[in-house]
Amino acid sequence: MRILLVEDDELLGSGVCEGLRLSGYIVDWVKESRPAEQALKNEQFDAVILDIGLPKIDGFELLQRIRNQGISIPVLILTARELLEDKIKGLDLGADDYLTKPFDLEELSARLRALERRSSGRASSTIYYKNISVDPIGHTVTIDGKPIIFPRREFDLLLKLLENKGRVLSREYLQQTLYGWESDIDSNAVEVHVYNLRKKLGMDFIKTVRGVGYMIMENENPTPHND
Repeated sequence: MRILLVEDDELLGSGVCEGLRLSGYIVDWVKESRPAEQALKNEQFDAVILDIGLPKIDGFELLQRIRNQGISIPVLILTARELLEDKIKGLDLGADDYLTKPFDLEELSARLRALERRSSGRASSTIYYKNISVDPIGHTVTIDGKPIIFPRREFDLLLKLLENKGRVLSREYLQQTLYGWESDIDSNAVEVHVYNLRKKLGMDFIKTVRGVGYMIMENENPTPHND
């Protein structure tokens, strides 16, 4: 899950980045509204963590601007403002959740997972596809009930493809999702991860759409599961 953090406090921002990255998130951090707005126009993120007390353009105005532009990305407001009228204003402007400081990092992570589930139209965190189950919370994959170990990037790629099964995802989009703004990325990193997933899941599991990207086909005959 790729997160855009919009927070001007150095200490808090670095702590949130470190904590979420240790939990497996890709986090890109900006400290003002204008670069955040540009990033949201030009790149793909799964959610935004937004502070309200930003310099120059505050978080409320940024939220209103991106919603007016039709950017529907889930937004979680993270702020020291705990007055009821501020919460109401943020939610009415288009925020999906509102968390006040100080906060627990595990709660923040749980709220991000809930936003991701809702945006993907899932009631459960675990994703089932044919004989495979993927648990984003435990970072585990089972095939025919047997656990299989996947390195972090392969797990993230599998999860993203399953969340979007039936849709072709471009190489550029997948690279952004897996690495964010990291600079030291091999040009064929996505292809290597796809190859490794195919070795574990079958060569036909991921379909290549030439000149476009990769996809996992819709599951025509899903296996029932009892959660």
